[in-house]
Amino acid sequence: MSKAITKRLEAGLEVSKWAEIYVLVKFRLSLMVVASTMLAYLIAAGSSFSWTTFMLLFFGGFAVTGAANGINQVLEKEYDIMMQRTKYRPVAADRMKISEAVLISGLLLVTGTILLALINPLSCFLGMASFILYAFVYTPLKRYSTVSVAVGAIPGALPTLIGVIAHDGMITSLGITLFLIQFLWQFPHFWAIAYLSFDDYDRAGFRLLPKNSEGGIDRNLGLYSALYSLLIIPTIFWAQFSGLELSIISLILACTATIVYTIFGLNLQWRPSRKSALTLMLSSFFYLPVILSLYL
Repeated sequence: MSKAITKRLEAGLEVSKWAEIYVLVKFRLSLMVVASTMLAYLIAAGSSFSWTTFMLLFFGGFAVTGAANGINQVLEKEYDIMMQRTKYRPVAADRMKISEAVLISGLLLVTGTILLALINPLSCFLGMASFILYAFVYTPLKRYSTVSVAVGAIPGALPTLIGVIAHDGMITSLGITLFLIQFLWQFPHFWAIAYLSFDDYDRAGFRLLPKNSEGGIDRNLGLYSALYSLLIIPTIFWAQFSGLELSIISLILACTATIVYTIFGLNLQWRPSRKSALTLMLSSFFYLPVILSLYL
C-alpha cells in the first residue's frame, strides 16, 4: 500500500476512487508480477519479438493479477482489519463495498482473460488457473496450514511460464526452467516477509510460518530458506544440459548469485532477527531480475 495513501488515511483525509482501486489491485505488486512475465516472454521470443503479443501479455497479465488481488481482499476483509499493514485497505475499512470490489475484480478478470486468449488458449487457461489457485485455494488455506505457502508459490511462478507460452504456444523446457526458478525463489522471499510481519499474521490467525512448540517462529526457518535457494542451482544445470545453455560467464554469475541468496538465508539461521529477515527480503528483490536477465 502506498505510503502517501496510508498517511492521508491515517490523518483522516479522503482519497480518490482511483487511489482506492490502486490499493485494491495492489498496483505495485501486480506490476512486479507482470515484470517477470514480460522478461520470460523476451527470453523466449528473442529476435521474433512481437509488440502485439507483448502488449496483450502486459495488460492481460496485469488485469488477471489485479483481479486476484481484489478478490483476495474481499475474502480476507475481516482479517485485514486485524492487521496494522492491511487495516486501511478499502474493503477492510468499509470505504469500498464488497459488491463494488467484486465488480471491479470481475471486469478486470474478464478483460485479462480475453486479452490472454487473443495470444493463445494455453496462456488464457493458465492465467485463469493462476487466478483460481490464488484467490480460492491459497487465500482460504493460509488460515489452516503452512502448506499454503507451497500452494501460493504455484500461481506466483506461473507468470514466467505464461510468458514463455505466449511465444511458444506450448510448455517447453525453457518455460519449466523459469517456472521452477521462480517457484523455489518464492519460499525465502515470502518467509522473510512473513517473519517481518509475524505479529500481524499471527494476530489474524494466518499460518504462514513453521512454528516451534512455544508458538514462536521455527528456529530453522533460515535453514529452510537456504535449502530452497540452493535447489535453484541443480535447476540451472538441468536447463544447461537440456539445451538452454548459458555462457560460461553467465552460468558462473547465476550460480554465484544463487549462493549469495543462499547465504542470506543461512544468515537468518545464524542470526535470527528482523535485520537478517529484512536483508533476505531485499536480496530476493534483486536476485530474480538478475537470474532472468542472465537468461535474457
